[in-house]
Amino acid sequence: MTMLLCVNVAGDYTGARARVLWGEMLDALDAVSPLVDDARPGLAFLDMHGIAGSAFAHIAQARDVLKCFECPVRIGAGKNKIAAQAAAHGGDGGIWEPGTERARLAPLPLTLLEIDPATIARLRLLGIERLGDLARLPHGPFVRRFGAAAASWHELSRGIDRRPFVPRAHAVAIEASIFGEGRAADEAQVFFALRMLLARICGDLERCGKRAGALHLEIELENADASDFDVPLALPTTHERTMFQMLRAKLEGATFAAAVVGLRLQACRLEEGGEEQALFHGGDFDPQRVAVTIARLEAALGASVARAQTRDAHRLEERFTYEPFAPSHPKHLDSARDERSGRTKSDLVPQLRLLEVREVPVRLRGGEPAIVDRLAVRRCTGPWRIAERLSAQGQPVLHAVEERDEYDVVLENGTFARIYRQGSHWYMRGVYE
Repeated sequence: MTMLLCVNVAGDYTGARARVLWGEMLDALDAVSPLVDDARPGLAFLDMHGIAGSAFAHIAQARDVLKCFECPVRIGAGKNKIAAQAAAHGGDGGIWEPGTERARLAPLPLTLLEIDPATIARLRLLGIERLGDLARLPHGPFVRRFGAAAASWHELSRGIDRRPFVPRAHAVAIEASIFGEGRAADEAQVFFALRMLLARICGDLERCGKRAGALHLEIELENADASDFDVPLALPTTHERTMFQMLRAKLEGATFAAAVVGLRLQACRLEEGGEEQALFHGGDFDPQRVAVTIARLEAALGASVARAQTRDAHRLEERFTYEPFAPSHPKHLDSARDERSGRTKSDLVPQLRLLEVREVPVRLRGGEPAIVDRLAVRRCTGPWRIAERLSAQGQPVLHAVEERDEYDVVLENGTFARIYRQGSHWYMRGVYE
Protein backbone atom coordinates (compact mmCIF):
# COMPACT_ATOMS: atom_id res chain seq x y z
CA MET A 1 0.00 0.00 0.00
CA THR A 2 1.28 3.46 -0.88
CA MET A 3 1.26 5.57 2.28
CA LEU A 4 1.52 9.36 2.18
CA LEU A 5 2.54 11.62 5.02
CA CYS A 6 1.05 15.10 5.31
CA VAL A 7 3.23 17.68 7.07
CA ASN A 8 1.29 20.80 8.08
CA VAL A 9 3.43 23.55 9.63
CA ALA A 10 1.51 26.49 11.08
CA GLY A 11 2.81 29.97 10.37
CA ASP A 12 2.65 33.05 8.15
CA TYR A 13 4.56 32.47 4.92
CA THR A 14 3.94 35.81 3.20
CA GLY A 15 7.42 37.19 3.95
CA ALA A 16 10.62 36.31 2.12
CA ARG A 17 12.32 35.06 5.29
CA ALA A 18 9.40 32.73 6.02
CA ARG A 19 9.57 31.28 2.50
CA VAL A 20 13.30 30.65 2.92
CA LEU A 21 12.56 28.91 6.22
CA TRP A 22 9.96 26.72 4.50
CA GLY A 23 12.54 25.75 1.87
CA GLU A 24 14.91 24.71 4.64
CA MET A 25 12.15 22.57 6.16
CA LEU A 26 11.59 20.85 2.81
CA ASP A 27 15.32 20.16 2.57
CA ALA A 28 15.19 18.59 6.03
CA LEU A 29 12.26 16.37 5.00
CA ASP A 30 14.45 14.91 2.23
CA ALA A 31 15.98 12.79 5.01
CA VAL A 32 12.57 11.12 5.50
CA SER A 33 11.63 10.57 1.84
CA PRO A 34 13.29 11.51 -1.46
CA LEU A 35 9.83 12.34 -2.87
CA VAL A 36 8.37 15.51 -1.33
CA ASP A 37 5.39 17.32 -2.88
CA ASP A 38 5.45 21.03 -1.95
CA ALA A 39 1.69 21.70 -2.12
CA ARG A 40 2.03 25.25 -0.77
CA PRO A 41 4.10 26.99 1.92
CA GLY A 42 3.29 25.20 5.16
CA LEU A 43 1.84 22.06 3.54
CA ALA A 44 3.82 19.17 2.08
CA PHE A 45 3.22 15.51 1.28
CA LEU A 46 5.81 12.73 1.48
CA ASP A 47 5.56 9.50 -0.51
CA MET A 48 6.68 6.66 1.78
CA HIS A 49 6.14 3.82 -0.71
CA GLY A 50 8.99 1.33 -0.54
CA ILE A 51 10.56 2.91 2.57
CA ALA A 52 11.02 0.45 5.39
CA GLY A 53 9.26 1.10 8.68
CA SER A 54 5.78 1.65 10.02
CA ALA A 55 3.65 4.77 9.70
CA PHE A 56 4.35 5.53 13.37
CA ALA A 57 8.10 5.39 12.72
CA HIS A 58 7.81 7.61 9.64
CA ILE A 59 5.81 10.22 11.56
CA ALA A 60 8.32 10.16 14.41
CA GLN A 61 11.21 10.64 11.98
CA ALA A 62 9.51 13.57 10.23
CA ARG A 63 8.78 15.20 13.59
CA ASP A 64 12.40 14.68 14.66
CA VAL A 65 13.95 16.37 11.58
CA LEU A 66 11.66 19.41 12.01
CA LYS A 67 12.03 19.92 15.75
CA CYS A 68 15.04 22.23 15.30
CA PHE A 69 12.80 24.78 13.53
CA GLU A 70 10.63 25.16 16.66
CA CYS A 71 7.39 25.55 14.68
CA PRO A 72 3.97 23.98 15.48
CA VAL A 73 3.75 20.85 13.28
CA ARG A 74 0.94 18.39 12.60
CA ILE A 75 1.70 15.18 10.75
CA GLY A 76 -0.80 12.62 9.47
CA ALA A 77 -0.72 9.50 7.31
CA GLY A 78 -3.19 8.05 4.81
CA LYS A 79 -3.42 6.31 1.47
CA ASN A 80 -3.86 9.56 -0.49
CA LYS A 81 -3.50 13.30 -0.02
CA ILE A 82 -6.96 14.05 1.35
CA ALA A 83 -6.73 11.17 3.85
CA ALA A 84 -3.26 12.21 5.07
CA GLN A 85 -4.24 15.88 5.30
CA ALA A 86 -7.44 15.09 7.20
CA ALA A 87 -5.51 12.80 9.55
CA ALA A 88 -3.15 15.69 10.34
CA HIS A 89 -6.12 18.05 10.73
CA GLY A 90 -7.63 15.79 13.37
CA GLY A 91 -4.47 15.84 15.48
CA ASP A 92 -0.73 15.34 15.28
CA GLY A 93 0.19 11.70 14.59
CA GLY A 94 -3.14 10.61 13.10
CA ILE A 95 -3.13 7.53 10.85
CA TRP A 96 -6.12 6.64 8.65
CA GLU A 97 -6.47 3.07 7.49
CA PRO A 98 -7.62 2.52 3.88
CA GLY A 99 -11.38 2.15 3.50
CA THR A 100 -12.29 4.45 6.40
CA GLU A 101 -11.85 7.75 4.56
CA ARG A 102 -15.47 8.63 3.74
CA ALA A 103 -16.80 7.91 7.23
CA ARG A 104 -13.98 9.80 8.93
CA LEU A 105 -14.21 12.77 6.54
CA ALA A 106 -17.95 13.22 7.10
CA PRO A 107 -17.77 15.34 10.31
CA LEU A 108 -14.90 17.57 9.10
CA PRO A 109 -15.47 21.20 7.93
CA LEU A 110 -15.60 22.34 4.32
CA THR A 111 -12.49 24.50 4.84
CA LEU A 112 -10.37 21.35 4.68
CA LEU A 113 -10.89 21.33 0.88
CA GLU A 114 -9.64 24.94 0.62
CA ILE A 115 -12.86 26.06 -1.07
CA ASP A 116 -13.07 29.82 -1.47
CA PRO A 117 -15.03 31.58 1.33
CA ALA A 118 -17.75 32.88 -1.00
CA THR A 119 -18.61 29.35 -2.17
CA ILE A 120 -18.57 28.04 1.40
CA ALA A 121 -21.06 30.78 2.33
CA ARG A 122 -23.34 29.70 -0.54
CA LEU A 123 -23.11 26.06 0.55
CA ARG A 124 -23.98 26.93 4.13
CA LEU A 125 -27.11 28.70 2.93
CA LEU A 126 -28.12 25.36 1.44
CA GLY A 127 -27.47 23.57 4.74
CA ILE A 128 -24.13 22.09 3.69
CA GLU A 129 -21.86 22.48 6.73
CA ARG A 130 -19.68 19.35 6.71
CA LEU A 131 -17.95 17.13 4.19
CA GLY A 132 -20.53 14.43 4.84
CA ASP A 133 -23.28 16.83 3.72
CA LEU A 134 -21.32 17.55 0.56
CA ALA A 135 -20.71 13.86 -0.17
CA ARG A 136 -24.44 13.12 -0.08
CA LEU A 137 -25.26 15.66 -2.81
CA PRO A 138 -26.08 14.29 -6.29
CA HIS A 139 -22.96 14.68 -8.39
CA GLY A 140 -24.44 16.01 -11.64
CA PRO A 141 -26.67 18.82 -10.31
CA PHE A 142 -23.96 19.92 -7.85
CA VAL A 143 -21.33 20.23 -10.58
CA ARG A 144 -23.70 22.04 -12.94
CA ARG A 145 -24.52 24.58 -10.24
CA PHE A 146 -21.04 25.21 -8.82
CA GLY A 147 -18.78 24.62 -11.83
CA ALA A 148 -16.07 22.17 -12.88
CA ALA A 149 -14.10 22.55 -9.61
CA ALA A 150 -17.08 21.13 -7.74
CA ALA A 151 -16.42 17.70 -9.30
CA SER A 152 -13.11 17.52 -7.45
CA TRP A 153 -14.69 18.75 -4.19
CA HIS A 154 -17.37 16.08 -4.41
CA GLU A 155 -14.81 13.32 -4.92
CA LEU A 156 -12.54 14.60 -2.15
CA SER A 157 -15.44 14.66 0.31
CA ARG A 158 -15.88 10.93 -0.37
CA GLY A 159 -12.18 10.16 0.10
CA ILE A 160 -11.38 9.94 -3.63
CA ASP A 161 -8.29 11.97 -4.51
CA ARG A 162 -7.09 12.03 -8.13
CA ARG A 163 -4.63 14.89 -7.64
CA PRO A 164 -1.18 13.87 -8.87
CA PHE A 165 1.82 13.64 -6.59
CA VAL A 166 4.35 16.15 -7.95
CA PRO A 167 7.82 15.80 -6.37
CA ARG A 168 9.60 19.10 -5.96
CA ALA A 169 12.68 19.81 -8.02
CA HIS A 170 16.02 20.00 -6.26
CA ALA A 171 18.33 22.91 -6.94
CA VAL A 172 22.03 22.11 -7.14
CA ALA A 173 24.20 24.61 -5.25
CA ILE A 174 27.90 24.45 -6.07
CA GLU A 175 30.12 26.75 -4.09
CA ALA A 176 33.37 26.85 -2.16
CA SER A 177 34.64 29.21 0.50
CA ILE A 178 37.69 30.07 2.56
CA PHE A 179 37.21 31.83 5.91
CA GLY A 180 39.35 32.08 9.01
CA GLU A 181 42.50 30.72 7.35
CA GLY A 182 44.58 33.86 7.46
CA ARG A 183 44.57 37.24 5.72
CA ALA A 184 45.58 38.32 2.22
CA ALA A 185 47.11 41.77 1.89
CA ASP A 186 48.20 41.63 -1.79
CA GLU A 187 46.55 40.50 -5.00
CA ALA A 188 48.81 37.48 -5.55
CA GLN A 189 47.52 35.88 -2.37
CA VAL A 190 43.90 36.59 -3.35
CA PHE A 191 44.34 35.10 -6.81
CA PHE A 192 46.04 32.02 -5.35
CA ALA A 193 43.06 31.49 -3.05
CA LEU A 194 40.66 31.94 -5.98
CA ARG A 195 42.50 29.26 -7.96
CA MET A 196 41.99 26.88 -5.02
CA LEU A 197 38.25 27.64 -4.92
CA LEU A 198 37.90 27.27 -8.70
CA ALA A 199 39.58 23.87 -8.59
CA ARG A 200 36.98 22.68 -6.06
CA ILE A 201 34.05 24.14 -7.99
CA CYS A 202 35.13 22.77 -11.37
CA GLY A 203 35.58 19.33 -9.82
CA ASP A 204 32.06 19.48 -8.35
CA LEU A 205 30.63 20.65 -11.68
CA GLU A 206 32.19 17.73 -13.54
CA ARG A 207 30.93 15.23 -10.96
CA CYS A 208 27.39 16.63 -11.28
CA GLY A 209 27.53 16.82 -15.07
CA LYS A 210 26.86 20.57 -15.01
CA ARG A 211 28.31 23.72 -16.54
CA ALA A 212 28.30 27.21 -15.01
CA GLY A 213 26.96 30.20 -16.91
CA ALA A 214 28.05 32.74 -14.29
CA LEU A 215 30.04 33.12 -11.05
CA HIS A 216 29.24 35.03 -7.88
CA LEU A 217 32.14 36.11 -5.67
CA GLU A 218 31.80 37.42 -2.10
CA ILE A 219 34.84 39.01 -0.45
CA GLU A 220 34.92 39.67 3.30
CA LEU A 221 37.41 42.20 4.65
CA GLU A 222 39.23 42.45 7.95
CA ASN A 223 37.26 45.60 8.90
CA ALA A 224 33.96 43.65 8.55
CA ASP A 225 33.09 45.19 5.17
CA ALA A 226 32.07 42.93 2.28
CA SER A 227 32.03 43.20 -1.52
CA ASP A 228 30.06 41.19 -4.09
CA PHE A 229 31.02 40.59 -7.73
CA ASP A 230 28.83 38.97 -10.41
CA VAL A 231 30.86 37.48 -13.24
CA PRO A 232 28.88 36.38 -16.34
CA LEU A 233 30.54 33.83 -18.63
CA ALA A 234 30.21 34.03 -22.40
CA LEU A 235 29.29 30.35 -22.62
CA PRO A 236 28.43 27.85 -19.85
CA THR A 237 31.67 26.03 -19.06
CA THR A 238 33.66 23.98 -16.55
CA HIS A 239 37.00 25.27 -17.85
CA GLU A 240 38.99 26.47 -14.82
CA ARG A 241 41.38 28.67 -16.78
CA THR A 242 38.54 30.55 -18.51
CA MET A 243 36.79 31.17 -15.20
CA PHE A 244 39.98 32.42 -13.55
CA GLN A 245 40.68 34.87 -16.40
CA MET A 246 37.14 36.26 -16.13
CA LEU A 247 37.47 36.66 -12.35
CA ARG A 248 40.84 38.31 -12.69
CA ALA A 249 39.54 40.77 -15.28
CA LYS A 250 36.58 41.58 -13.03
CA LEU A 251 38.86 42.33 -10.05
CA GLU A 252 41.32 44.48 -11.98
CA GLY A 253 41.17 48.02 -10.66
CA ALA A 254 39.24 47.01 -7.52
CA THR A 255 40.71 48.34 -4.28
CA PHE A 256 39.89 47.31 -0.73
CA ALA A 257 40.23 49.31 2.46
CA ALA A 258 41.46 46.33 4.48
CA ALA A 259 43.00 42.90 4.08
CA VAL A 260 40.87 40.05 2.69
CA VAL A 261 39.96 37.47 5.33
CA GLY A 262 37.26 35.45 3.54
CA LEU A 263 36.20 34.36 0.06
CA ARG A 264 33.05 32.59 -1.12
CA LEU A 265 32.69 31.60 -4.78
CA GLN A 266 29.45 30.17 -6.19
CA ALA A 267 28.67 28.71 -9.62
CA CYS A 268 25.40 30.12 -10.97
CA ARG A 269 23.07 29.54 -13.94
CA LEU A 270 23.87 25.84 -14.05
CA GLU A 271 23.12 23.92 -17.22
CA GLU A 272 23.45 20.29 -18.20
CA GLY A 273 27.06 19.43 -18.85
CA GLY A 274 26.44 17.28 -21.90
CA GLU A 275 26.32 18.86 -25.33
CA GLU A 276 24.11 17.54 -28.09
CA GLN A 277 26.27 15.87 -30.72
CA ALA A 278 25.09 14.52 -34.05
CA LEU A 279 26.20 11.00 -34.93
CA PHE A 280 26.78 12.21 -38.48
CA HIS A 281 27.25 15.82 -39.52
CA GLY A 282 24.36 16.91 -41.73
CA GLY A 283 26.63 18.76 -44.17
CA ASP A 284 29.15 15.95 -44.51
CA PHE A 285 26.98 12.84 -44.88
CA ASP A 286 28.96 9.72 -45.77
CA PRO A 287 26.98 6.55 -46.55
CA GLN A 288 30.06 4.44 -45.84
CA ARG A 289 30.31 5.82 -42.31
CA VAL A 290 26.64 5.02 -41.78
CA ALA A 291 27.14 1.47 -43.04
CA VAL A 292 30.14 0.93 -40.75
CA THR A 293 28.22 2.31 -37.75
CA ILE A 294 25.24 0.05 -38.46
CA ALA A 295 27.54 -2.98 -38.77
CA ARG A 296 29.08 -2.17 -35.38
CA LEU A 297 25.64 -1.73 -33.77
CA GLU A 298 24.44 -5.04 -35.18
CA ALA A 299 27.57 -6.78 -33.93
CA ALA A 300 27.14 -5.31 -30.45
CA LEU A 301 23.39 -5.96 -30.21
CA GLY A 302 23.31 -9.30 -31.98
CA ALA A 303 20.28 -8.15 -33.96
CA SER A 304 19.54 -6.26 -37.13
CA VAL A 305 19.05 -2.52 -36.91
CA ALA A 306 15.48 -1.57 -37.83
CA ARG A 307 13.61 1.67 -38.44
CA ALA A 308 10.15 2.19 -36.94
CA GLN A 309 7.54 3.42 -39.43
CA THR A 310 4.07 4.63 -38.45
CA ARG A 311 0.92 4.02 -40.45
CA ASP A 312 -2.79 4.68 -40.14
CA ALA A 313 -4.73 1.96 -38.34
CA HIS A 314 -7.49 1.74 -35.74
CA ARG A 315 -5.78 -0.94 -33.69
CA LEU A 316 -2.89 0.38 -31.63
CA GLU A 317 -0.77 -2.68 -32.33
CA GLU A 318 -0.99 -2.07 -36.08
CA ARG A 319 -0.01 1.63 -36.02
CA PHE A 320 3.70 0.95 -36.49
CA THR A 321 5.96 -1.53 -38.14
CA TYR A 322 9.70 -2.18 -38.21
CA GLU A 323 11.59 -2.14 -41.48
CA PRO A 324 15.27 -2.86 -42.17
CA PHE A 325 17.29 0.32 -41.86
CA ALA A 326 19.13 1.51 -44.96
CA PRO A 327 20.85 4.92 -45.24
CA SER A 328 19.25 7.31 -47.69
CA HIS A 329 21.26 8.48 -50.65
CA PRO A 330 22.84 11.91 -50.07
CA LYS A 331 20.88 13.52 -52.91
CA HIS A 332 17.64 12.71 -51.08
CA LEU A 333 18.72 14.25 -47.77
CA ASP A 334 17.86 17.84 -48.60
CA SER A 335 14.38 16.94 -49.84
CA ALA A 336 13.75 14.81 -46.76
CA ARG A 337 14.98 17.62 -44.51
CA ASP A 338 12.74 20.13 -46.32
CA GLU A 339 9.78 17.81 -45.89
CA ARG A 340 10.40 17.56 -42.13
CA SER A 341 10.91 21.30 -41.70
CA GLY A 342 7.70 21.99 -43.63
CA ARG A 343 5.52 20.24 -41.08
CA THR A 344 3.04 22.41 -39.29
CA LYS A 345 1.53 22.05 -35.86
CA SER A 346 -1.65 20.65 -37.44
CA ASP A 347 0.37 17.73 -38.84
CA LEU A 348 1.23 16.47 -35.35
CA VAL A 349 -0.64 13.29 -34.43
CA PRO A 350 -1.73 12.87 -30.79
CA GLN A 351 0.00 9.93 -29.13
CA LEU A 352 -2.03 7.50 -27.05
CA ARG A 353 -0.57 6.84 -23.60
CA LEU A 354 -1.84 3.49 -22.34
CA LEU A 355 -3.10 3.43 -18.77
CA GLU A 356 -3.85 0.60 -16.42
CA VAL A 357 -7.16 -0.71 -17.73
CA ARG A 358 -10.00 0.11 -15.37
CA GLU A 359 -13.76 -0.19 -15.62
CA VAL A 360 -15.60 3.13 -15.93
CA PRO A 361 -19.31 4.00 -15.74
CA VAL A 362 -20.71 5.03 -19.14
CA ARG A 363 -24.17 6.34 -20.02
CA LEU A 364 -25.39 6.18 -23.61
CA ARG A 365 -27.48 8.57 -25.65
CA GLY A 366 -28.57 7.48 -29.10
CA GLY A 367 -26.32 4.43 -28.86
CA GLU A 368 -23.16 6.53 -28.27
CA PRO A 369 -21.32 7.35 -25.03
CA ALA A 370 -22.75 10.56 -23.57
CA ILE A 371 -21.24 10.49 -20.06
CA VAL A 372 -17.95 8.75 -19.26
CA ASP A 373 -16.70 8.46 -15.69
CA ARG A 374 -19.23 11.13 -14.64
CA LEU A 375 -17.92 13.60 -17.28
CA ALA A 376 -19.98 14.75 -20.26
CA VAL A 377 -18.74 13.73 -23.72
CA ARG A 378 -18.17 16.70 -26.04
CA ARG A 379 -17.22 14.64 -29.09
CA CYS A 380 -17.25 10.97 -29.91
CA THR A 381 -15.88 8.96 -32.84
CA GLY A 382 -16.27 5.26 -33.43
CA PRO A 383 -17.02 2.52 -32.84
CA TRP A 384 -14.33 0.31 -34.31
CA ARG A 385 -14.96 -3.38 -33.95
CA ILE A 386 -11.79 -5.14 -32.82
CA ALA A 387 -11.67 -8.93 -33.01
CA GLU A 388 -8.65 -10.76 -31.62
CA ARG A 389 -8.03 -14.47 -31.56
CA LEU A 390 -7.05 -15.51 -28.05
CA SER A 391 -3.82 -17.38 -27.47
CA ALA A 392 -2.33 -19.53 -24.75
CA GLN A 393 1.44 -19.93 -24.36
CA GLY A 394 1.98 -18.29 -27.72
CA GLN A 395 -0.39 -20.63 -29.64
CA PRO A 396 -3.82 -19.50 -30.94
CA VAL A 397 -6.88 -21.09 -29.34
CA LEU A 398 -9.32 -22.39 -31.93
CA HIS A 399 -12.76 -20.75 -31.99
CA ALA A 400 -11.73 -18.36 -29.17
CA VAL A 401 -12.21 -14.79 -30.39
CA GLU A 402 -12.41 -11.70 -28.22
CA GLU A 403 -14.42 -8.79 -29.64
CA ARG A 404 -14.73 -5.23 -28.40
CA ASP A 405 -15.94 -1.85 -29.66
CA GLU A 406 -13.49 1.04 -29.26
CA TYR A 407 -14.33 4.77 -29.17
CA ASP A 408 -12.33 7.99 -29.01
CA VAL A 409 -14.05 10.60 -26.80
CA VAL A 410 -13.33 14.19 -25.81
CA LEU A 411 -14.60 14.85 -22.28
CA GLU A 412 -15.80 18.12 -20.77
CA ASN A 413 -12.58 18.60 -18.81
CA GLY A 414 -10.53 18.44 -22.02
CA THR A 415 -9.38 14.83 -21.70
CA PHE A 416 -9.05 13.02 -25.05
CA ALA A 417 -9.38 9.32 -24.24
CA ARG A 418 -9.78 5.87 -25.79
CA ILE A 419 -12.52 3.73 -24.21
CA TYR A 420 -13.97 0.38 -25.22
CA ARG A 421 -16.99 -1.79 -24.53
CA GLN A 422 -16.70 -5.49 -23.94
CA GLY A 423 -20.04 -7.15 -23.41
CA SER A 424 -22.00 -4.91 -21.04
CA HIS A 425 -18.92 -3.38 -19.41
CA TRP A 426 -16.92 -0.28 -20.37
CA TYR A 427 -13.21 0.26 -19.81
CA MET A 428 -10.68 3.13 -20.08
CA ARG A 429 -7.76 2.14 -22.36
CA GLY A 430 -5.65 5.29 -22.38
CA VAL A 431 -5.47 9.05 -23.00
CA TYR A 432 -4.08 10.99 -25.96
CA GLU A 433 -1.27 13.52 -25.42
